[in-house]
Amino acid sequence: MRAALVVTGTEVLEGRVQDENGPALAAVLTECGMRMSRITVVGDSRAEISGVVADALASSPDLLVITGGLGPTHDDRTMEAVAHAAGVAVEVHPAALDMVRRAQKAVPARVPGPVRERGAHKQATLPVGATVIPPPGTAPGAVLRAGATVIVVLPGPPWECMAAWRSARGMAEVASVVGAGATTTPLRLRLAGVVESEFIDATSDDHPEAQGLVVGVCARPAELEVTVRPRGVAADVFVADLDRRFPGAIFSRDGSEVEEVIGRLLVARGQAVGTAESCTGGSIGARLTSVPGSSAWYAGGVVSYSDAVKAEVLRVPGAVLSRHGAVSADVAAAMATGAIAVLGCDWSVSVSGIAGPGGGSATKPVGLVYVGVAGPGGVEVREHHLHGDRERIRLRSSAIALHMLRTALAG
Repeated sequence: MRAALVVTGTEVLEGRVQDENGPALAAVLTECGMRMSRITVVGDSRAEISGVVADALASSPDLLVITGGLGPTHDDRTMEAVAHAAGVAVEVHPAALDMVRRAQKAVPARVPGPVRERGAHKQATLPVGATVIPPPGTAPGAVLRAGATVIVVLPGPPWECMAAWRSARGMAEVASVVGAGATTTPLRLRLAGVVESEFIDATSDDHPEAQGLVVGVCARPAELEVTVRPRGVAADVFVADLDRRFPGAIFSRDGSEVEEVIGRLLVARGQAVGTAESCTGGSIGARLTSVPGSSAWYAGGVVSYSDAVKAEVLRVPGAVLSRHGAVSADVAAAMATGAIAVLGCDWSVSVSGIAGPGGGSATKPVGLVYVGVAGPGGVEVREHHLHGDRERIRLRSSAIALHMLRTALAG
């Protein structure tokens, strides 16, 4: 089953706002076993939206999802553009109008009543024959059919978009398409310490396609995400061969990210972790706390950019700082042990490095990063030399730290 996405919004097209809906919906649809054929970004022009939708419909996808442009303002033109492309008129949908009015009552009025009512009528104007998707905010979505394609129109704000999608997913017309791909849901693996070139070289002689498999590889910071479809004997043999070629590299066989795996390991141990971060600026803690229920096993973190915070909060001895410098194995070790003492946790992970673009030297170049993990058995520090811009170094440092912690917990 094929799916296509159209993301509307001049602010997205011009790069002023990052598209969150396209990747999120593509991931959800792929997880449901659908094959993505395209993601198109288009501005707020009614003619351009209509043209892009018509072009997508011409390729006859089983599902076409369109996001954005459902608000009450003059540049919210998606519904009429979709109707035009589908060859139907628009009309005020009574149930949608009631939903919008109820949603408006929950929001303090900032415009006169007549203006608000005009906005309600605009947002409740849907393609003729469409089924309304209840609005998570004030903008209802719509489901309609155009030939062989089921069209789903969703609001643009990311949280509204995904909430509306969950409602649409349960509607019979959408479920009949999405559910048909369930048997092809891919097996999702995550491998640590393996780069893409190594993976390709190791599997090039096996020709998984000859076994009827479709294998996808996506490089992530410090890891690889590998999808294998369809599930079955051939997929199991392929995974077993990966285990043989890369012993211990597969740390997730259900798509779980490293922070989720860490959470499960800590829960099993009845223990907690804390973080002491310098160059990563709190991103390790952010990843850990993105896991629901992390308050049960994440004690907290200290972002210690300055030497003063390292010394006064994390209790890094001043002599260590002056002798070795903030970016050193000794300081990373002291940060990790200090975090356990300050936060009262069982484990900690620390990072200190030079993310750039400035601040490097001949002896301590940009990309030099020290990662420390402290636990019941002591503290271990590893030195890394990373490449790339500031953001890439920070992302890789965070990922490396999490995997080092995961390995220590699993050991």
